Amino acid sequence: MKLKERIIMAALGFSVALVLISVVEVANLQRLPIDPQVTKPSQIHGVIKTSSQNDAKDAPFQQRNLQKTSMQSGDASVANDDKSSPTGSLSRLKPGPSSVVPSTKPNPYADDGFSDIFEALSKVITAQAPWKNILNNFKRDQHKKPTSIADMSFSQLLPNSTLWEQFQLGITNKYVYPEDGAVVNKLLSTMNTLKVISLEQKEGGTQFKLILDFEDGGQALFKPMRFPRGQETLPNHFYFTDFERHNAEIAAFHLDRLLGFRRAVPVVGRRFNITSEIYELAEQDLLKTFFISPAGNVCFHGKCSYYCDTSHAICGNPDMLEASLAAFLPPKAIAPRKTWRHPWRRSYHKRRKANWETDDEYCDIVREVKPYDKGRRLLDLMDMSVFDFLMGNMDRHHYETIKLFGNRTYPLHLDHGRGFGKANHDETSILAPLYQCCMIRSSTLSSLYRFHSGSVPLSKLMEEALDQDPLKPILLKPHLLALDRRVGMILQVVRSCLEGAEKISDVIFSHDDLYSSGNEGIEDKMWS
Repeated sequence: MKLKERIIMAALGFSVALVLISVVEVANLQRLPIDPQVTKPSQIHGVIKTSSQNDAKDAPFQQRNLQKTSMQSGDASVANDDKSSPTGSLSRLKPGPSSVVPSTKPNPYADDGFSDIFEALSKVITAQAPWKNILNNFKRDQHKKPTSIADMSFSQLLPNSTLWEQFQLGITNKYVYPEDGAVVNKLLSTMNTLKVISLEQKEGGTQFKLILDFEDGGQALFKPMRFPRGQETLPNHFYFTDFERHNAEIAAFHLDRLLGFRRAVPVVGRRFNITSEIYELAEQDLLKTFFISPAGNVCFHGKCSYYCDTSHAICGNPDMLEASLAAFLPPKAIAPRKTWRHPWRRSYHKRRKANWETDDEYCDIVREVKPYDKGRRLLDLMDMSVFDFLMGNMDRHHYETIKLFGNRTYPLHLDHGRGFGKANHDETSILAPLYQCCMIRSSTLSSLYRFHSGSVPLSKLMEEALDQDPLKPILLKPHLLALDRRVGMILQVVRSCLEGAEKISDVIFSHDDLYSSGNEGIEDKMWS
Protein backbone atom coordinates (compact mmCIF):
# COMPACT_ATOMS: atom_id res chain seq x y z
CA MET A 1 0.00 0.00 0.00
CA LYS A 2 2.80 2.38 0.82
CA LEU A 3 4.37 1.74 -2.58
CA LYS A 4 1.12 2.67 -4.34
CA GLU A 5 0.87 5.90 -2.33
CA ARG A 6 4.39 6.87 -3.35
CA ILE A 7 3.67 6.19 -7.02
CA ILE A 8 0.46 8.26 -6.85
CA MET A 9 2.24 11.16 -5.11
CA ALA A 10 5.04 11.14 -7.70
CA ALA A 11 2.51 11.18 -10.54
CA LEU A 12 0.64 14.08 -8.96
CA GLY A 13 3.87 16.05 -8.50
CA PHE A 14 4.87 15.48 -12.11
CA SER A 15 1.43 16.63 -13.30
CA VAL A 16 1.60 19.81 -11.21
CA ALA A 17 5.04 20.60 -12.66
CA LEU A 18 3.73 20.22 -16.21
CA VAL A 19 0.82 22.54 -15.46
CA LEU A 20 3.12 25.21 -14.01
CA ILE A 21 5.44 25.07 -17.04
CA SER A 22 2.45 25.47 -19.36
CA VAL A 23 1.17 28.48 -17.41
CA VAL A 24 4.57 30.20 -17.61
CA GLU A 25 4.85 29.64 -21.36
CA VAL A 26 1.34 30.98 -21.96
CA ALA A 27 2.13 34.06 -19.88
CA ASN A 28 5.29 34.70 -21.93
CA LEU A 29 3.40 34.36 -25.18
CA GLN A 30 0.73 36.77 -23.97
CA ARG A 31 3.36 39.42 -23.27
CA LEU A 32 4.67 39.32 -26.84
CA PRO A 33 3.50 41.97 -29.36
CA ILE A 34 0.83 40.96 -31.81
CA ASP A 35 2.63 42.52 -34.76
CA PRO A 36 4.36 39.64 -36.57
CA GLN A 37 7.15 41.97 -37.73
CA VAL A 38 8.06 42.74 -34.16
CA THR A 39 7.96 39.20 -32.79
CA LYS A 40 11.36 38.14 -33.96
CA PRO A 41 13.15 35.26 -32.24
CA SER A 42 15.53 37.76 -30.69
CA GLN A 43 12.72 39.22 -28.64
CA ILE A 44 11.41 36.02 -27.07
CA HIS A 45 12.60 35.66 -23.49
CA GLY A 46 14.89 32.70 -23.02
CA VAL A 47 15.54 32.06 -26.71
CA ILE A 48 19.08 32.38 -27.99
CA LYS A 49 19.36 34.78 -30.91
CA THR A 50 20.65 33.31 -34.16
CA SER A 51 21.83 35.21 -37.20
CA SER A 52 19.41 35.51 -40.08
CA GLN A 53 18.59 37.77 -42.96
CA ASN A 54 15.98 39.54 -40.84
CA ASP A 55 18.73 40.59 -38.46
CA ALA A 56 20.85 42.24 -41.14
CA LYS A 57 19.57 45.68 -40.30
CA ASP A 58 20.75 45.20 -36.69
CA ALA A 59 24.31 44.42 -37.78
CA PRO A 60 25.66 47.98 -37.42
CA PHE A 61 24.56 48.01 -33.78
CA GLN A 62 26.11 44.60 -33.10
CA GLN A 63 29.44 45.64 -34.60
CA ARG A 64 29.57 49.21 -33.23
CA ASN A 65 32.76 50.06 -31.46
CA LEU A 66 35.00 53.06 -30.98
CA GLN A 67 36.91 53.72 -34.17
CA LYS A 68 39.08 56.65 -35.07
CA THR A 69 36.86 58.14 -37.74
CA SER A 70 35.88 61.67 -38.53
CA MET A 71 32.30 60.89 -37.61
CA GLN A 72 31.18 58.83 -34.64
CA SER A 73 27.48 59.59 -34.79
CA GLY A 74 25.36 56.95 -36.45
CA ASP A 75 24.00 59.34 -39.05
CA ALA A 76 26.29 61.71 -40.93
CA SER A 77 23.43 64.15 -41.27
CA VAL A 78 23.60 64.74 -37.52
CA ALA A 79 27.06 66.25 -37.81
CA ASN A 80 26.05 68.25 -40.85
CA ASP A 81 23.16 69.72 -38.90
CA ASP A 82 25.53 70.48 -36.01
CA LYS A 83 27.77 72.59 -38.22
CA SER A 84 25.18 74.22 -40.44
CA SER A 85 22.26 75.12 -38.23
CA PRO A 86 22.11 76.45 -34.69
CA THR A 87 18.67 74.87 -34.40
CA GLY A 88 19.85 71.44 -35.48
CA SER A 89 20.81 68.57 -33.21
CA LEU A 90 23.13 70.82 -31.22
CA SER A 91 20.08 72.46 -29.74
CA ARG A 92 19.68 69.35 -27.63
CA LEU A 93 22.74 70.44 -25.69
CA LYS A 94 20.89 73.50 -24.46
CA PRO A 95 18.65 72.53 -21.56
CA GLY A 96 15.47 74.49 -21.19
CA PRO A 97 14.44 76.38 -18.07
CA SER A 98 11.88 73.71 -17.23
CA SER A 99 14.66 71.47 -15.93
CA VAL A 100 15.58 73.84 -13.10
CA VAL A 101 13.76 74.38 -9.83
CA PRO A 102 11.85 77.68 -10.21
CA SER A 103 13.18 80.54 -8.14
CA THR A 104 10.67 80.93 -5.34
CA LYS A 105 12.91 82.80 -2.91
CA PRO A 106 12.04 86.51 -2.93
CA ASN A 107 14.51 89.37 -2.68
CA PRO A 108 13.88 90.89 0.77
CA TYR A 109 15.92 94.00 -0.09
CA ALA A 110 14.39 94.78 -3.48
CA ASP A 111 12.64 97.91 -2.14
CA ASP A 112 15.44 99.00 0.19
CA GLY A 113 17.28 101.98 -1.29
CA PHE A 114 20.22 101.65 1.14
CA SER A 115 20.46 105.44 1.33
CA ASP A 116 22.51 105.07 4.51
CA ILE A 117 25.13 103.10 2.58
CA PHE A 118 25.30 105.83 -0.07
CA GLU A 119 25.66 108.50 2.61
CA ALA A 120 28.45 106.57 4.34
CA LEU A 121 30.25 106.05 1.05
CA SER A 122 30.09 109.74 0.23
CA LYS A 123 31.44 110.73 3.64
CA VAL A 124 34.34 108.31 3.65
CA ILE A 125 35.44 109.15 0.11
CA THR A 126 35.35 112.87 0.91
CA ALA A 127 37.22 112.43 4.19
CA GLN A 128 39.83 110.00 2.91
CA ALA A 129 40.51 111.67 -0.44
CA PRO A 130 43.25 114.02 0.88
CA TRP A 131 45.05 111.13 2.57
CA LYS A 132 44.78 109.10 -0.60
CA ASN A 133 46.39 111.89 -2.62
CA ILE A 134 49.16 112.35 -0.05
CA LEU A 135 49.95 108.63 -0.11
CA ASN A 136 49.99 108.59 -3.90
CA ASN A 137 52.26 111.62 -4.11
CA PHE A 138 54.57 110.24 -1.45
CA LYS A 139 55.06 107.01 -3.40
CA ARG A 140 55.22 108.94 -6.69
CA ASP A 141 52.95 106.48 -8.41
CA GLN A 142 49.92 108.66 -9.11
CA HIS A 143 50.52 108.58 -12.87
CA LYS A 144 52.77 105.56 -12.98
CA LYS A 145 51.81 102.70 -15.25
CA PRO A 146 51.20 99.38 -13.43
CA THR A 147 54.17 97.03 -13.40
CA SER A 148 53.75 94.08 -15.77
CA ILE A 149 55.37 90.66 -15.94
CA ALA A 150 57.21 91.86 -19.04
CA ASP A 151 58.72 94.67 -16.93
CA MET A 152 59.84 92.25 -14.22
CA SER A 153 61.18 89.36 -16.31
CA PHE A 154 63.60 88.74 -19.15
CA SER A 155 60.69 88.11 -21.52
CA GLN A 156 59.72 91.26 -23.34
CA LEU A 157 56.69 92.15 -25.42
CA LEU A 158 57.71 92.59 -29.05
CA PRO A 159 55.80 93.72 -32.15
CA ASN A 160 55.61 90.09 -33.29
CA SER A 161 54.60 88.65 -29.89
CA THR A 162 51.79 86.11 -30.08
CA LEU A 163 48.35 86.76 -28.64
CA TRP A 164 49.14 84.40 -25.76
CA GLU A 165 52.36 86.30 -24.97
CA GLN A 166 50.51 89.61 -25.07
CA PHE A 167 48.07 88.32 -22.49
CA GLN A 168 50.56 86.55 -20.22
CA LEU A 169 53.30 89.16 -20.23
CA GLY A 170 50.73 91.94 -19.94
CA ILE A 171 49.56 90.74 -16.50
CA THR A 172 50.34 93.47 -13.96
CA ASN A 173 50.57 93.94 -10.21
CA LYS A 174 47.13 95.61 -10.34
CA TYR A 175 45.11 93.28 -12.58
CA VAL A 176 45.27 90.24 -14.87
CA TYR A 177 44.15 92.28 -17.88
CA PRO A 178 43.37 95.98 -18.47
CA GLU A 179 39.89 97.44 -18.44
CA ASP A 180 39.59 97.79 -22.21
CA GLY A 181 40.14 94.01 -22.56
CA ALA A 182 41.02 94.09 -26.27
CA VAL A 183 43.58 91.28 -25.98
CA VAL A 184 41.27 89.23 -23.75
CA ASN A 185 38.38 89.48 -26.20
CA LYS A 186 40.62 88.23 -29.01
CA LEU A 187 41.84 85.44 -26.75
CA LEU A 188 38.29 84.27 -26.02
CA SER A 189 37.54 84.09 -29.74
CA THR A 190 40.80 82.25 -30.42
CA MET A 191 40.19 79.59 -27.76
CA ASN A 192 36.74 78.95 -29.18
CA THR A 193 37.88 78.42 -32.77
CA LEU A 194 41.54 77.36 -32.90
CA LYS A 195 42.41 73.77 -33.76
CA VAL A 196 43.56 71.53 -30.90
CA ILE A 197 46.64 69.49 -31.87
CA SER A 198 47.32 67.59 -28.64
CA LEU A 199 45.94 67.02 -25.17
CA GLU A 200 46.78 65.34 -21.88
CA GLN A 201 44.93 64.77 -18.64
CA LYS A 202 45.91 67.23 -15.93
CA GLU A 203 47.49 65.60 -12.91
CA GLY A 204 46.17 66.37 -9.45
CA GLY A 205 42.81 67.78 -8.52
CA THR A 206 39.69 65.92 -7.55
CA GLN A 207 37.90 65.94 -10.91
CA PHE A 208 38.64 65.40 -14.58
CA LYS A 209 40.47 68.12 -16.53
CA LEU A 210 42.47 68.23 -19.75
CA ILE A 211 45.34 70.45 -20.88
CA LEU A 212 44.81 71.38 -24.52
CA ASP A 213 47.55 72.52 -26.90
CA PHE A 214 46.48 74.73 -29.80
CA GLU A 215 48.13 74.87 -33.20
CA ASP A 216 49.60 78.33 -32.49
CA GLY A 217 51.35 77.16 -29.30
CA GLY A 218 48.75 78.36 -26.80
CA GLN A 219 47.31 76.23 -24.01
CA ALA A 220 44.00 76.07 -22.16
CA LEU A 221 42.45 74.11 -19.31
CA PHE A 222 39.45 72.02 -20.39
CA LYS A 223 36.57 71.29 -17.98
CA PRO A 224 33.74 69.20 -19.47
CA MET A 225 30.00 69.51 -19.11
CA ARG A 226 28.77 67.00 -16.54
CA PHE A 227 25.04 67.62 -16.56
CA PRO A 228 22.45 70.12 -17.84
CA ARG A 229 22.16 73.69 -16.57
CA GLY A 230 19.08 72.80 -14.54
CA GLN A 231 20.84 70.14 -12.45
CA GLU A 232 21.72 71.77 -9.14
CA THR A 233 23.97 70.54 -6.34
CA LEU A 234 22.57 67.31 -4.94
CA PRO A 235 20.97 67.89 -1.50
CA ASN A 236 23.12 65.25 0.22
CA HIS A 237 26.42 66.38 -1.32
CA PHE A 238 28.97 68.31 0.71
CA TYR A 239 30.66 71.30 -0.91
CA PHE A 240 33.83 69.23 -1.33
CA THR A 241 32.08 66.39 -3.17
CA ASP A 242 29.99 68.52 -5.49
CA PHE A 243 30.42 68.14 -9.24
CA GLU A 244 32.31 70.90 -11.01
CA ARG A 245 30.28 72.86 -13.55
CA HIS A 246 31.80 74.13 -16.77
CA ASN A 247 29.26 76.95 -17.00
CA ALA A 248 30.23 78.13 -13.50
CA GLU A 249 33.79 78.72 -14.71
CA ILE A 250 32.49 80.82 -17.61
CA ALA A 251 30.08 82.81 -15.44
CA ALA A 252 32.74 83.44 -12.77
CA PHE A 253 35.07 85.09 -15.29
CA HIS A 254 32.36 87.51 -16.40
CA LEU A 255 31.24 88.23 -12.81
CA ASP A 256 34.82 89.03 -11.79
CA ARG A 257 35.03 91.40 -14.75
CA LEU A 258 31.75 93.18 -13.92
CA LEU A 259 32.85 93.67 -10.31
CA GLY A 260 35.93 95.47 -11.63
CA PHE A 261 38.38 93.04 -10.04
CA ARG A 262 39.86 91.55 -13.25
CA ARG A 263 41.74 88.90 -11.23
CA ALA A 264 40.32 85.84 -13.01
CA VAL A 265 41.83 84.30 -16.14
CA PRO A 266 39.78 84.49 -19.38
CA VAL A 267 37.33 81.58 -19.80
CA VAL A 268 35.15 80.73 -22.80
CA GLY A 269 32.77 77.93 -23.71
CA ARG A 270 33.25 75.64 -26.68
CA ARG A 271 31.58 72.59 -28.25
CA PHE A 272 33.77 69.61 -29.04
CA ASN A 273 33.29 66.55 -31.19
CA ILE A 274 34.53 63.89 -28.78
CA THR A 275 35.47 61.49 -31.57
CA SER A 276 37.46 63.79 -33.83
CA GLU A 277 38.81 66.29 -31.28
CA ILE A 278 39.39 64.24 -28.11
CA TYR A 279 39.39 60.51 -28.92
CA GLU A 280 41.69 61.05 -31.91
CA LEU A 281 44.27 62.79 -29.70
CA ALA A 282 43.92 60.79 -26.49
CA GLU A 283 46.90 58.93 -25.05
CA GLN A 284 46.65 55.29 -24.00
CA ASP A 285 45.61 55.83 -20.36
CA LEU A 286 42.76 58.11 -21.34
CA LEU A 287 41.93 56.07 -24.43
CA LYS A 288 41.18 53.01 -22.31
CA THR A 289 38.32 54.82 -20.59
CA PHE A 290 36.26 55.49 -23.74
CA PHE A 291 33.08 53.52 -24.38
CA ILE A 292 29.65 53.69 -26.00
CA SER A 293 26.81 54.11 -23.50
CA PRO A 294 23.56 52.10 -23.70
CA ALA A 295 21.96 55.25 -25.12
CA GLY A 296 24.47 55.23 -27.98
CA ASN A 297 26.50 58.22 -26.75
CA VAL A 298 30.30 58.42 -26.77
CA CYS A 299 31.60 58.53 -23.19
CA PHE A 300 34.89 58.58 -21.27
CA HIS A 301 35.91 59.18 -17.67
CA GLY A 302 39.70 59.44 -17.34
CA LYS A 303 41.37 59.16 -13.93
CA CYS A 304 40.88 61.42 -10.91
CA SER A 305 39.92 61.36 -7.22
CA TYR A 306 36.17 61.87 -7.64
CA TYR A 307 33.72 60.82 -10.34
CA CYS A 308 36.16 59.19 -12.74
CA ASP A 309 34.46 55.85 -13.33
CA THR A 310 31.90 54.32 -15.65
CA SER A 311 28.96 55.34 -13.47
CA HIS A 312 30.09 58.99 -13.56
CA ALA A 313 31.26 59.15 -17.17
CA ILE A 314 31.43 62.27 -19.32
CA CYS A 315 29.13 61.68 -22.28
CA GLY A 316 28.45 63.43 -25.55
CA ASN A 317 25.14 63.93 -27.30
CA PRO A 318 25.78 61.63 -29.13
CA ASP A 319 29.40 62.74 -29.48
CA MET A 320 29.15 66.51 -29.09
CA LEU A 321 30.24 67.89 -25.72
CA GLU A 322 30.27 71.32 -24.11
CA ALA A 323 33.33 72.44 -22.14
CA SER A 324 34.91 75.52 -20.61
CA LEU A 325 38.39 76.59 -21.67
CA ALA A 326 40.51 78.72 -19.34
CA ALA A 327 43.60 80.49 -20.64
CA PHE A 328 46.89 79.47 -19.08
CA LEU A 329 48.87 81.83 -16.87
CA PRO A 330 52.55 82.39 -17.77
CA PRO A 331 54.88 79.42 -17.20
CA LYS A 332 56.22 79.29 -13.66
CA ALA A 333 59.73 79.64 -15.05
CA ILE A 334 58.76 83.17 -16.13
CA ALA A 335 56.26 84.09 -13.41
CA PRO A 336 56.41 81.74 -10.40
CA ARG A 337 53.39 81.77 -8.09
CA LYS A 338 53.08 81.45 -4.34
CA THR A 339 50.28 79.38 -2.83
CA TRP A 340 48.67 80.64 0.38
CA ARG A 341 46.35 78.80 2.74
CA HIS A 342 43.12 80.77 2.99
CA PRO A 343 42.54 81.92 6.60
CA TRP A 344 38.81 81.18 6.24
CA ARG A 345 39.39 77.76 4.76
CA ARG A 346 36.69 75.20 5.54
CA SER A 347 37.44 71.94 7.32
CA TYR A 348 36.69 69.74 4.28
CA HIS A 349 35.35 67.18 6.71
CA LYS A 350 31.80 65.90 7.08
CA ARG A 351 31.73 66.42 10.87
CA ARG A 352 34.44 68.87 11.92
CA LYS A 353 34.16 72.64 11.77
CA ALA A 354 36.92 75.13 11.07
CA ASN A 355 38.04 77.54 13.82
CA TRP A 356 36.39 80.55 12.22
CA GLU A 357 33.00 78.79 12.33
CA THR A 358 33.05 78.64 16.14
CA ASP A 359 34.98 81.83 17.01
CA ASP A 360 33.25 85.18 16.35
CA GLU A 361 36.48 87.04 17.14
CA TYR A 362 38.49 85.01 14.63
CA CYS A 363 39.39 88.07 12.55
CA ASP A 364 41.44 89.45 15.46
CA ILE A 365 43.72 86.44 15.09
CA VAL A 366 44.02 86.95 11.34
CA ARG A 367 44.95 90.62 11.75
CA GLU A 368 47.99 89.62 13.80
CA VAL A 369 49.52 87.57 11.00
CA LYS A 370 51.41 88.84 7.95
CA PRO A 371 50.39 89.84 5.31
CA TYR A 372 46.95 90.53 6.85
CA ASP A 373 48.21 93.05 9.41
CA LYS A 374 48.25 95.99 6.98
CA GLY A 375 47.97 96.94 3.33
CA ARG A 376 45.81 95.36 0.70
CA ARG A 377 45.74 91.62 1.38
CA LEU A 378 42.96 91.48 3.97
CA LEU A 379 40.87 93.82 1.82
CA ASP A 380 41.51 91.46 -1.09
CA LEU A 381 40.01 88.63 0.95
CA MET A 382 36.92 90.79 1.56
CA ASP A 383 36.60 91.17 -2.21
CA MET A 384 37.02 87.43 -2.63
CA SER A 385 34.31 86.66 -0.08
CA VAL A 386 31.91 89.00 -1.92
CA PHE A 387 32.81 87.34 -5.21
CA ASP A 388 32.37 83.82 -3.81
CA PHE A 389 29.10 84.65 -2.05
CA LEU A 390 27.55 85.98 -5.23
CA MET A 391 28.40 82.65 -6.90
CA GLY A 392 27.64 80.44 -3.92
CA ASN A 393 31.19 79.07 -4.07
CA MET A 394 32.22 77.39 -0.80
CA ASP A 395 35.33 75.75 -2.25
CA ARG A 396 38.05 78.32 -1.48
CA HIS A 397 40.81 76.54 0.43
CA HIS A 398 43.94 78.18 -1.03
CA TYR A 399 44.78 81.09 -3.28
CA GLU A 400 47.79 82.11 -5.35
CA THR A 401 49.77 85.29 -5.94
CA ILE A 402 52.47 86.07 -8.50
CA LYS A 403 55.84 86.15 -6.73
CA LEU A 404 57.34 88.80 -9.02
CA PHE A 405 55.01 91.37 -7.50
CA GLY A 406 55.76 90.48 -3.87
CA ASN A 407 53.08 90.71 -1.19
CA ARG A 408 51.64 93.98 -2.47
CA THR A 409 49.50 92.36 -5.12
CA TYR A 410 46.14 90.67 -5.52
CA PRO A 411 45.21 87.00 -5.09
CA LEU A 412 44.35 85.34 -8.38
CA HIS A 413 40.73 84.23 -8.74
CA LEU A 414 41.00 80.64 -9.95
CA ASP A 415 38.94 77.44 -9.91
CA HIS A 416 35.23 78.28 -9.66
CA GLY A 417 33.68 75.05 -10.91
CA ARG A 418 31.64 74.56 -7.74
CA GLY A 419 29.89 77.91 -7.97
CA PHE A 420 26.30 78.54 -9.10
CA GLY A 421 25.06 75.25 -7.67
CA LYS A 422 22.04 76.39 -5.64
CA ALA A 423 19.91 79.21 -6.99
CA ASN A 424 17.52 79.28 -4.03
CA HIS A 425 20.05 78.90 -1.23
CA ASP A 426 22.29 81.74 -0.02
CA GLU A 427 25.29 80.38 1.91
CA THR A 428 25.92 83.31 4.27
CA SER A 429 28.93 81.62 5.89
CA ILE A 430 30.89 82.53 2.74
CA LEU A 431 30.67 86.14 3.96
CA ALA A 432 32.42 85.28 7.25
CA PRO A 433 35.51 87.39 6.39
CA LEU A 434 33.25 90.39 5.78
CA TYR A 435 31.00 90.14 8.85
CA GLN A 436 33.82 89.10 11.20
CA CYS A 437 36.30 91.79 10.09
CA CYS A 438 33.74 94.44 9.11
CA MET A 439 35.86 96.09 6.43
CA ILE A 440 35.44 96.62 2.70
CA ARG A 441 36.94 98.70 -0.11
CA SER A 442 34.97 101.76 -1.14
CA SER A 443 35.34 100.72 -4.80
CA THR A 444 33.77 97.31 -4.13
CA LEU A 445 30.97 98.82 -2.06
CA SER A 446 30.30 101.41 -4.78
CA SER A 447 29.93 98.65 -7.37
CA LEU A 448 27.52 96.72 -5.16
CA TYR A 449 25.46 99.84 -4.46
CA ARG A 450 25.31 100.63 -8.19
CA PHE A 451 24.16 97.08 -8.98
CA HIS A 452 21.39 97.38 -6.39
CA SER A 453 20.18 100.96 -6.83
CA GLY A 454 21.33 101.78 -10.34
CA SER A 455 19.27 101.61 -13.52
CA VAL A 456 20.68 98.21 -14.58
CA PRO A 457 20.85 95.39 -11.99
CA LEU A 458 23.68 92.88 -11.83
CA SER A 459 21.43 90.12 -13.20
CA LYS A 460 20.85 92.09 -16.40
CA LEU A 461 24.53 92.99 -16.80
CA MET A 462 25.50 89.34 -16.33
CA GLU A 463 22.89 88.17 -18.80
CA GLU A 464 24.20 90.59 -21.43
CA ALA A 465 27.82 89.58 -20.80
CA LEU A 466 27.07 85.85 -20.89
CA ASP A 467 25.10 86.22 -24.12
CA GLN A 468 28.45 86.82 -25.83
CA ASP A 469 29.59 83.28 -25.01
CA PRO A 470 29.14 80.56 -27.67
CA LEU A 471 27.38 78.26 -25.17
CA LYS A 472 24.65 80.70 -24.16
CA PRO A 473 22.57 80.54 -22.06
CA ILE A 474 25.30 80.08 -19.45
CA LEU A 475 23.10 80.69 -16.40
CA LEU A 476 19.38 80.08 -16.11
CA LYS A 477 17.09 82.80 -14.79
CA PRO A 478 16.96 81.63 -11.14
CA HIS A 479 20.75 81.96 -10.84
CA LEU A 480 20.69 85.44 -12.38
CA LEU A 481 17.96 86.58 -9.98
CA ALA A 482 19.96 85.12 -7.09
CA LEU A 483 22.74 87.61 -7.88
CA ASP A 484 20.44 90.57 -7.22
CA ARG A 485 19.18 89.03 -3.99
CA ARG A 486 22.72 88.38 -2.76
CA VAL A 487 23.85 91.93 -3.57
CA GLY A 488 21.20 93.18 -1.15
CA MET A 489 22.34 90.71 1.49
CA ILE A 490 25.94 91.96 1.25
CA LEU A 491 24.80 95.57 1.60
CA GLN A 492 22.83 94.58 4.69
CA VAL A 493 25.97 93.04 6.24
CA VAL A 494 27.87 96.29 5.59
CA ARG A 495 24.98 98.24 7.13
CA SER A 496 25.21 96.12 10.28
CA CYS A 497 28.96 96.72 10.43
CA LEU A 498 28.48 100.49 10.12
CA GLU A 499 25.87 100.48 12.88
CA GLY A 500 28.31 98.79 15.25
CA ALA A 501 31.41 100.81 14.29
CA GLU A 502 32.75 103.87 16.09
CA LYS A 503 33.83 105.46 12.80
CA ILE A 504 32.76 104.91 9.20
CA SER A 505 36.43 104.85 8.20
CA ASP A 506 36.91 101.71 10.31
CA VAL A 507 34.64 99.87 7.88
CA ILE A 508 35.05 101.52 4.46
CA PHE A 509 38.51 102.09 2.98
CA SER A 510 39.17 104.24 -0.07
CA HIS A 511 42.87 103.32 -0.12
CA ASP A 512 44.61 100.10 0.90
CA ASP A 513 47.35 101.82 2.88
CA LEU A 514 44.77 103.38 5.16
CA TYR A 515 44.27 99.96 6.73
CA SER A 516 46.62 98.84 9.49
CA SER A 517 45.96 96.60 12.45
CA GLY A 518 48.31 98.75 14.55
CA ASN A 519 50.46 95.73 15.36
CA GLU A 520 53.59 94.34 13.80
CA GLY A 521 52.37 91.19 12.10
CA ILE A 522 53.95 87.83 12.84
CA GLU A 523 54.96 85.17 10.36
CA ASP A 524 52.78 82.06 10.43
CA LYS A 525 53.96 79.17 8.26
CA MET A 526 50.53 77.55 8.45
CA TRP A 527 49.08 80.42 6.42
CA SER A 528 52.02 81.16 4.12
